[in-house]
Amino acid sequence: MTRSPRAAALLLVLAALAASLLPAGTAAAAAAPKVTLSQQEAGAGGELVVGGTGWKPGALLMLLICGQSTPAAGLTGGTNSCANADGRAATADAKGAFRQKLPVAEPPVPCPCVVHVAGVTGGEQASVDVAFTVAGHPTEPLPARTGGGRLAVLAAVRLEGSSGVLVWFGAPAQRRIVFTVGNLGSGPVRDPVFQVGTAHGVFAPQYEERQWRGTVAPGRKALVELPVELPAGAHGDYRVTVKYGDRVLVEQPWGVGRPWGVVVFWVLLAVVVPTALFRAGMAVVDRARPARAARHRATEAVAPEPTALPWFTPDSAPSENPSTTKGHA
Repeated sequence: MTRSPRAAALLLVLAALAASLLPAGTAAAAAAPKVTLSQQEAGAGGELVVGGTGWKPGALLMLLICGQSTPAAGLTGGTNSCANADGRAATADAKGAFRQKLPVAEPPVPCPCVVHVAGVTGGEQASVDVAFTVAGHPTEPLPARTGGGRLAVLAAVRLEGSSGVLVWFGAPAQRRIVFTVGNLGSGPVRDPVFQVGTAHGVFAPQYEERQWRGTVAPGRKALVELPVELPAGAHGDYRVTVKYGDRVLVEQPWGVGRPWGVVVFWVLLAVVVPTALFRAGMAVVDRARPARAARHRATEAVAPEPTALPWFTPDSAPSENPSTTKGHA
């Protein structure tokens, strides 16, 4: 019995020592991101200050004012319901905090509105919504919830479309990813918002939101076509990923050929430019050569004739007829 209190004390000491050896950033990493606003209501054209803590150090964040959204429901219409043109970007400091001014703009859909802060880098995908009122902006009830719907892929996935001539010269390659989804839930799914991402090699996909217009009733299926585009000059092995919510629905490989037109263009440029410079130089030489010959001929034309010897004159010069010379003698 006397050893039990000592053992308990020893365990407490070991626990305290282990807690002191934990990295300082562990507690901060475990804390959920938070966002604060300088004011809860403002009119369009105004400005508010958005601050936050608990984010990943160095994370790139996107700040938007969105309509048809609440902190509990999130963005019911995706980022299509946000004032994207007036959004701002912020970067969390070494402590995971940020402070950024955000202009107040009216979203394209009625309120209730939120200030939406989300990570846009691969290592930070958290998001926080804070209720905000845009003074003077219309307000309507949120659309009916369709949380009973659950989409799943039922048929094979394929990429449709072909590359044009411009793609051979480095233009962005475009396709349509086509797949069939079925609603396995108990409620309808209206105008679902998918996330389409492309990745090259081992890099993480960069997602963009694509909204499909239509309703998938419970137990029904629908054919979904979503546009996919690669950056200019892209070539090699790519992977197209489609997400719905937090679940990956589709992954499809996409092999893109090298834009040989660009290579041919540079080869021709390397051949044509030196040839053109050589011909231009020869033309200059050909133009300079006749002028030099003309100057030489003009110099010969004006040259003085050779003069007679100074000790002979025309009258005193000896006669060239030998018979005349003999008769005179």
